[in-house]
Parts: sequence; C-alpha cells; structure tokens
Amino acid sequence: MKKTIIAMLTAALAAGASTASASCLSTGADWTQIGYMGDLNNDSQVNSADLVLMAKHLNGTQPLRIANAYSILGSPLSINGGETIENVNFLHTADIDRDGVIDVFDMVLLRQRVLSGQSETVHIWEYPAPVESPFIDAPIKDVEAYLPSQDEGTLVIFYVDFPDCKYTYAPSAEEISEIAFGAEDTSDKNYPFDSMSAFYGRSSKGAMYLKGKVFRYTAKESVSAYGTDKAKLAMECYNAFNDSEDFTMYDGDKDGYIDATLFSVPTAAGDTDWWPCAGPLGRDEFTVDGMKVGHIITGNAQIEASDDYYNFNSSYLHEMGHCMGLPDYYLYSGDDSEGMHGMAGSELMDTDATTDFGAFSKLQLGWYRENQIQVYDSSQGTQSFTLNSSQSDDGNCVIIPYGNLDDKYHSEYFIIEYNTNDRNNSKPQWWQPTGNGVRIYHADAELFDNGWWVSYKYASGSEFTKNDTGRRLIRLVNETTDNSADNYFHDGDVVNSSVNGFRWYDSSDAETVDPGLKIEVGTSENGSCTITVSKT
Repeated sequence: MKKTIIAMLTAALAAGASTASASCLSTGADWTQIGYMGDLNNDSQVNSADLVLMAKHLNGTQPLRIANAYSILGSPLSINGGETIENVNFLHTADIDRDGVIDVFDMVLLRQRVLSGQSETVHIWEYPAPVESPFIDAPIKDVEAYLPSQDEGTLVIFYVDFPDCKYTYAPSAEEISEIAFGAEDTSDKNYPFDSMSAFYGRSSKGAMYLKGKVFRYTAKESVSAYGTDKAKLAMECYNAFNDSEDFTMYDGDKDGYIDATLFSVPTAAGDTDWWPCAGPLGRDEFTVDGMKVGHIITGNAQIEASDDYYNFNSSYLHEMGHCMGLPDYYLYSGDDSEGMHGMAGSELMDTDATTDFGAFSKLQLGWYRENQIQVYDSSQGTQSFTLNSSQSDDGNCVIIPYGNLDDKYHSEYFIIEYNTNDRNNSKPQWWQPTGNGVRIYHADAELFDNGWWVSYKYASGSEFTKNDTGRRLIRLVNETTDNSADNYFHDGDVVNSSVNGFRWYDSSDAETVDPGLKIEVGTSENGSCTITVSKT
C-alpha cells in the first residue's frame, strides 16, 4: 500500500531540537524523493535494523539525532560536532504518526510496517523552493470558532463505547489514528476519505495540516446517561486520561483552548441523541492541564471494518467544518433541507457531505493564495479570466463584487470556480449525481455579533433569512429542483440576469437587482476553463 508523505510538516525531535511554524510551499514544480519514513539509519530501507534504533532511542541508550531529519525547504540537515540544529522546519523519519513526539506509538507503527512488508513504500518528498505567493489571511478568523483553518489544527479523538452499547467492529487506537491522520493513499477504496488529514491537505492545498491523537475508552455508565448531557461524557473522557497525557499539545493556534474533540460512539447508540453534530463545549470552568475545551463533535458514525471508514471520515470532516466556523449550507425549514441542488449543488457543508469544499468555503477558510483570487473590476470593462480546476493545487476563483468588496470577503458577491471530478470530488456516493464545469455561487458573508458570539448573519436557521426564503449566506446560481440535472455552465454558455439566481439582493432581501453583466464560458481543456465578464 503506497503512501506519499509531503514534507511540508513540522515535528519536534525528542533529542532536543525545537520547531518553527511550517511554511506553505508552492507545488508548481517537481517534488524530489529524499528518504523513507521509518528509515532511521539512512540506508534507504525500512527493516528490523530500524526497530533496534527506535528501541535504543526510547530506552535512552542511544538517542536519535537530527541526521534523520529533512528540511522542508532544502537538502538533508547536517550535524556540527554532534549537536542538533534548532528552530528549523523538518520532518523526522522516526516520527511516523507525525504528532511532534517520537514515542511508543511510533514504535508500534514502525513494527507494523516492517512485519507487514511495507518497507520501502512510504516515501518522503520535498519541494526545492519556498512559496511564490502566500495564502490569504483566513476571513473565517473573524467568526467565533476554535479549530484553526490554516497551519496546524489538532483533533483529539475519544472512540467511546458503553457497558450496554458496544461496537460491532472495535478498531485499536493505532488503527483509528491511521484512518484519521494517516498519509495520502490514492489506492484506498475509501478515497478521497482515505484519511481526514489527507482530505484537508488536498482541499487546502497544504494550507492546513490536521494532526491529533486517539484514545479508546469505555464510559462508566449506560449510553442513556449521556444522551442529553454531552458535557458529562466530555469531562469524563478527559479526566480519564488527564494524568497520562499532556493536553497542552492540542492547541494549534495557542488560544488556550484544545482545538477540537471528537467523541465517536457506536451506531447502535441511535440517531435521536447521537446524530453527528458539533458546537462549543461551553464549559470554560472545566480545564485539563490548564487548557479549556473548545469545539466538540459527538456522533455515531462508526468505523464499520478495517477497510470501511468512508462514512466515518466524511461525516466528521463536515463536522470539523463547523469547528472551523462554517455553518451548515442545508436548510433548517421546509420539507426539502438541501441547500443546493443538481450536479453543481454538491458541497461538503450541504446535505450530501461526500465531496470537496466549494469556492466560497475555501475562500473563507483561507485556502487560496493571494494570486489565486481574481476580482472583476467593472471600471475596466470586459475582462477575461482563466479558471484552473478547483480540485488542483492551482485551483483559483473569480469574484464579482456588489459595490465595494470587503477586504475580509464579508460582503455580497458572486464567486466562480471550475469544478472537476477528481481528487476530493472523485467518488461521491451512488445517489449523488456527478458533473463538472463552471459553478457560480451568490454569497452574502456579512457577520453578526450578538454580544457573545460572532457568526455569519445569513447562515441557515438565522432569524435574518426569513425562514431561508430571503437573503442567505450561500446560494447556487442556476439552482434547480431536479437533483439529477446538470446545472453547471459549459463551453459556450452565457450567464446573465435571465439565469436563475444571477441577481443581487434588493432592500427586501429578494434576488431582483440586475447586475448588468454577462459571463461567457469559453473553452475548457487540460484542467482549466476561460470565462469572460462584460457589461450588458
């Protein structure tokens, strides 16, 4: 099972080196293979000799050195007089679970790989140059949330069962850790939900790295004792491991809160109390190692088998979107809860959470580089733009603002992308129609501060949406009631005010204001498409 590990990560060498923040790298050139994860003696093999070195490191007889680490910006690091090099970005070959610590969990993973014959299959790759353009500052930072959408985000997982409610399949903590935080594996039958970390890495173009740790736990009381009191379960789980674990390690943005915690329970616990959901714990008086607990996720999306965890990862990736500040895009009123329909309506934050994030989500999360956001300027007249596949690292977008564009993108605008059926869009569920082409969202990302919480003013369920019939955070241009309809825009299509949804909101929050523009879709080829925007 081949897995590719991109050396864009930071890790702490137990022998004494410290880390600096990981730089985000461009992917416009070829990556170079520079080593193997688990190759502790640098002989280009992963075998029992490396197990011996790991054991000596853990028992303190022969600590590992920086020679086994690779800079994410250049060639392998060297040793001066046997001293370690501090304050550099590197990935250490012994830190197999990439949690910043070389410990017994890495020994377990190394032993598994040696015994299963996976030696020489887990490569380290690095890019030879720093970024060409930095990622934008994430607009979603202005929304109240605890899981950072850029740089390092952490997730603590408690995989919990109860005396009267057990899993039909009970994976080990190490197995769950690989499912959640493992490296990319395009051959995995669960791909693109091969792991949570890999999915976010692809969607964010490397702007976010998700790491964490898994704990297996059996609750003290029956499942019914926790159904309406999730805080009770949260505090019990944390208290159970407080003496053995340093929970200060799980605050990626250093705000004093553990970024996010998942409490996953058996599917048999039922949907009434345990349908996956997320929100702040709201118990700041409760701390572990001086840390408050930020967002928590509870849910009964279990791992079905050793090779069946598609629903586990896809469900909780959606919920982590909430932990980063994104609301649901599906509707809270009416018989049809789906927020966007048709082939172009697929989005991880909508009802069918089995595809990639769309352009609006990526913009708010800060998953575009500065040079990947193109803004139409009406004063310039006709303008043409090239859109690259949103599923690629070169994925970009075009924004058409209504009036002045807020510098944090918390205003009203159209946002356009070119969607393709690959990477995180490659394997939707059987009931979900697939398609590709140009997709346009109508967004109004104004924020609202009610005195204790800042959120999107027009998110689903908000009092300002007129029961979802008025102004909304996100709508799809060319919306349809037919979920099987291809409502993408393709070569030769023209979008103007006659197209459903291609109008601005009026003072009554209805889409009636003609933008006075038309969008002509040009040729799509080789993973890109051209569009031309002009006045009508």
